[in-house]
Amino acid sequence: MFNSVVAANRAAFAAFGVQQEDENGVTPADRIEPNEDLPEWHVSISEDHPGQLGVGDHVDFTKTISENDVRQFAAASGDTNPLHLDDEFAEQTRFRGRIAHGTLVGSLISAALARLPGLTIYLSQDLEFHNPVRIGDRLTAECEIVEDLGDEQYRLTTRVLADDEVVIDGEAVVLIDDLPE
Repeated sequence: MFNSVVAANRAAFAAFGVQQEDENGVTPADRIEPNEDLPEWHVSISEDHPGQLGVGDHVDFTKTISENDVRQFAAASGDTNPLHLDDEFAEQTRFRGRIAHGTLVGSLISAALARLPGLTIYLSQDLEFHNPVRIGDRLTAECEIVEDLGDEQYRLTTRVLADDEVVIDGEAVVLIDDLPE
């Protein structure tokens, strides 16, 4: 019985185009290692040396929000709002369909900041949500240093775009430590 349920779930995910596992039965969570980028992501950074970071340096992180991302986030966070998980319910809302969790979308900013050289530590993050994100949207988080606060602390503008439309706008302050040896 258990194997047939697992097979049915895999078939349902496949029917909706959700890739739970690759051809070897490996999920994205099983594939990721520290300081690794998966092939479906895109990263660009203007400076790769921590001691040379300054105003104007930027980092971008791009990925597509998948059905699996939304379900995994709901399971990890406990946010099971039907707006994110139930097609019939979401169709009746102002969004006329399911949308990704705002905090999931905002986490792409964290993914971008994690690629700054050194060990990036969040001190604060302000977010404004402007537009909903649909499952399947390809998003880019853009972060740019706008102020050197001293003591290895920086203020950055942060935003997430779907195509050229801003979906989240904000500001972060980070501390960038040297990496442990």
